[in-house]
Formats: sequence, C-alpha cells, structure tokens
Amino acid sequence: MRPAMDEQRHRAALWFRELRDRITAAFEALEDRAPGDAPAGRFEVTPTERADNGGGGIMSVMRGGRAFEKVGVNWSEVHGTLAPRAQAAMAARGVPGMEDDPRFWASGISLVAHMRNPHAPAVHMNTRMFWTPRAWWFGGGSDLNPCIEYADDTAHFHNTLRDACLPHGAEYYDRFKAWADEYFFIPHRGRARGVGGIFYDDLNTGDWEADFAFTRDVGAAFLPAFLPLAEARMTQAFDDTDRDTQLIHRGLYAEYNLVYDRGTKFGLETGHNADAVLMSLPPLAKWV
Repeated sequence: MRPAMDEQRHRAALWFRELRDRITAAFEALEDRAPGDAPAGRFEVTPTERADNGGGGIMSVMRGGRAFEKVGVNWSEVHGTLAPRAQAAMAARGVPGMEDDPRFWASGISLVAHMRNPHAPAVHMNTRMFWTPRAWWFGGGSDLNPCIEYADDTAHFHNTLRDACLPHGAEYYDRFKAWADEYFFIPHRGRARGVGGIFYDDLNTGDWEADFAFTRDVGAAFLPAFLPLAEARMTQAFDDTDRDTQLIHRGLYAEYNLVYDRGTKFGLETGHNADAVLMSLPPLAKWV
C-alpha cells in the first residue's frame, strides 16, 4: 500500500472518531437540558472487536434518557479478509480486483437515535471510508424518521443537508436526495421509512481530498440539522395515541434495518460485534 494512502486512512479514521466524540458530547448536553425528574442519560461505552479479523471500535449506547429512549453512536476501524458472501457482494457491485483479493479496510461512524417524545423524530446518520488493494471510496448520509411529521422539521433537515452539499457540486444534493428516497424505501410495505435525507456510496471522483472534504461536511451537518428539532420537540405534550403511533413506526424501522440495510448485512457478514451492528434497533416497537 502506498504511504500516502496509509496517511489518508489514518486521517479518515481520526475524523470519524472526532465526530463521534463531538456528537456524544452534544447528546449528553441535550440530556442535561431535557425536562424530567430522572437522572440525565449518559452513554455506556464499550470497546468492540471483530471475530477472527483485525480492528474493532467503540460502541456507545444510551438507554432510558430524558430525551433519548435509546441512541447508539458507534465508531469503528476494521481490516481483514472479507467472508465469501461479502466478497461476492462487493464483486457484484464492480469493486476492482475483488474476485481475486478479498482484503479490505474500513472506518466510519454510525448513529441511530430513538427519541422518548413521539413528536421528536428518530434519525440515522453514517459516514465511512472503504479501501481494498485496488480501490477506495466514501459513503454515508443522513435521514430523518418522524412518526409524526412536521413540515417545518422536514424542511429544516433537508435545507441543512442541501447547504452542506452545495459547495461540492450543484448536483450533489438532488442526486443524493434521490438516492436516499430510493434506498430508504421499504418494498414490502410500499412506502418510505421516513422523510428522507441524503445517501451516497462508492464515491470516488479520483480526488481523495475533495471526496473526504465532502464526507466531513456531511458529518458536520448532522448536529445543526437534527439537534434543533430534538430540542424543540422534547418538551411537547403527547398522549397514548401518539405513543402508539411511535411504536408502530418503530416496527417499520426495524423491518427495514433487518431486511434491507446494507450496513447491517455487511457488519454481520464480516464478523463485527453483533450488538454494535444491531444497536440501530429500537428499544420497543409494535406491530398490528
């Protein structure tokens, strides 16, 4: 591997770790501001390792908070050899050389938040870098998943992501919004799992610095896109009907993540800690 790529991988992993630290601190600060007599929630931090492969990460999960009913913010830096199913999937996506050389390296941050108040939207965000001996790329995005939608919240979330995309290409937001609308769709339910956001994968324009800068901006946009919504809604009154709506929507979210989510499949097939991979699942859900 070229020394330059060693340095680039190190920079990417460090950025994802720093973003993880920034977000967990902001979420704990929101817990301190949230109403309620119970103690403010705090993250339980657990190191993770990959079975029979290299690397690991940090799993950070908060349960039973004032604002967050469950939230996970995971960081990882892993390497090794892809299992046959994962190798075949990469080859089918056209990754150069994957048929002959299954070595890989990957680092990223993955976040899912399920809020206590049904008026506050659930949210997902991840950004990552992936490397093989003959290719590298970035991927990620962020999408909002309210069980009770507010048009102003949806507009704020999308406008913040649009502003993050604009310096990198006039077409980036429209292109990656359309990709999110397609990717976060649940075919067996015939509907989207939320109100969308942006999603991108296999991003390699040939300019590593430019693609890394875009990925950093996507990650940095998350807190200003989401935190004002969570703070505004966490004090809103709700009733049993609202809670029922929330639990049913969470069932929809769980179906998507278990059946279709690419990251869930990759994590389980490459031997990463199952609790870390499945931290996106809600603490409670309902099906009718």
